[in-house]
Amino acid sequence: MSSAAGAAGRYLGQTLRLMVGVPDYETYVEHVRRTHPDQEPMSYEEFFRERQDARYGGRKRIGCC
Repeated sequence: MSSAAGAAGRYLGQTLRLMVGVPDYETYVEHVRRTHPDQEPMSYEEFFRERQDARYGGRKRIGCC
């Protein structure tokens, strides 16, 4: 698989996950490490629960930016 095809596949996968409401943990971790180097990213379980709460109206929301 070429580099361009691999990148297109990752982009397509991310797009499909976002369309059906599946959060993208890897993108979140990259964002935190790049823009908030002094903070530890949430665990996958914490991230998933926060995204579920944000989408379906949970009580606790951990915000960023």
